[in-house]
Formats: sequence, C-alpha cells, structure tokens
Amino acid sequence: MKVKRKIIKIDEELCTGCGECVIACAEGAIAIIDGKAKVISDNLCDGLGACLGECPEGALEIIEREADEFDETAVEVHLEAQKKNEEDAPKMACGCSSTHIQSFAPQSPCQKANQPAAIESGKSELRHWPVQIKLVPATAPFLKGAELLVAADCVPVAYPSFHTDFLKGKAIMMGCPKFDGAEEYIQKFTDVFTTADIKKITCAIMEVPCCSGMKTIILKALEKSGKNIPVEFVTIGAQGGIK
Repeated sequence: MKVKRKIIKIDEELCTGCGECVIACAEGAIAIIDGKAKVISDNLCDGLGACLGECPEGALEIIEREADEFDETAVEVHLEAQKKNEEDAPKMACGCSSTHIQSFAPQSPCQKANQPAAIESGKSELRHWPVQIKLVPATAPFLKGAELLVAADCVPVAYPSFHTDFLKGKAIMMGCPKFDGAEEYIQKFTDVFTTADIKKITCAIMEVPCCSGMKTIILKALEKSGKNIPVEFVTIGAQGGIK
C-alpha cells in the first residue's frame, strides 16, 4: 500500500558510488548498482535518514512522496537473505592456489642471483599468500601478532615505492570497498582484530571518494571487536604522492 511519507532520495549526478551510505543503512535498503547508490525497494527504507551524514558528496536527502509503507518484516527477510548469500558465496574450494595459506622466508643469496635482471634493482617484501581480504582467514598464521597493512587495490599501482615504504615487515590484506561487500569486510576485519592480536594497523587508500569507505570499514570493525589497536590512515594521490 502506497502512502505519502518521508523517504531517502539519492542524486545520481552527485553520487560517486563510495558506499558510505550502504554501510550506514541498518536496513540494507541501499546498494551500489552500476557504480551508483540506489534504494533497492521503498518498503526497506524507514526514511529516518541515518545515512545522510555519511555521504561525503551530499547526494542524499529526505523527501516526502508516495511510496510503499516501511515494512519491518520485509527488512528482516531482506537482511537474512543478504546474510545467506554471503555465506553461500563460492569459497573457491576448487583447489585454486589463491586459497592456499603460505608464508615466505626471505630469499637466499642463490635465489636472488637467479632473479631476472628487472627484479634485481628492487625486492619484494611480500611474506605470505593470499593477500585479498576475501581470501585471508582470520586464523591465518601470518596475521598472529602482526602489524597489518590494509591497502586498497589501486594503491600499489599508484605508489611506486609501495613495498619498501608500506609493505616491509607487515602482513597485508587488500581489497576494493566499492566493488566488494562492505558488511562482509567489516565482519572479516572484526574477526581478524578479535582473533589475531594485531599490533598496529596501517590503512592505505586512494584519494578518490570511493576509497573512503575502507576507513569507515576499519573503524566499524574496531568498534565491533572492542579492540584498541593503533591505526594510521594514509591517502595516496592518483599520481603517486602521499596527500
């Protein structure tokens, strides 16, 4: 039944698809679709505007219009379906090497001598595999007592000295807050912070608005875990400098 009531309106011209509003919406009424935030269904939006203050671009507002009534039961069903979809998502149990937990020892002089000439001038500081947030289990041995680097996927491409300036001596988890599920990331980092005795967190993101969601994800996960872990946020410019 449609009634005249308050509901969220999203200006797609202003929206950058950063996903901050998705994280802030407890009812799961907003999703990123084709790079823009959209209200999935009117009956999922309570119109209270908890998401308004989270949008860095001011793309959200409360308006009054004809809309389906807010339905708490529909919200419960929707949230349960979201949770099930995440649980049922393929876990790549096919034997893909990206799921195999590995820790790397420093290279021996002989190994270094056999490296291609292009690699001789630099050195990889990666000490484990996998690195993607979705694939790293909270119980991974390399996370135990580690300093953790959380990096947006684009950071290593933009920042030329990524290995020496950021990765050295740290465990790393990488991902994209725009294209992956924010709630899934929050839960993963909550589990990591609760389980792994992380000593320090460095979060490296790009200057683009969609990357700011990673900061919110880390802070929400820290809050949920109840852990007081020192955290440093670093923003990288599109041309490689630290902003």
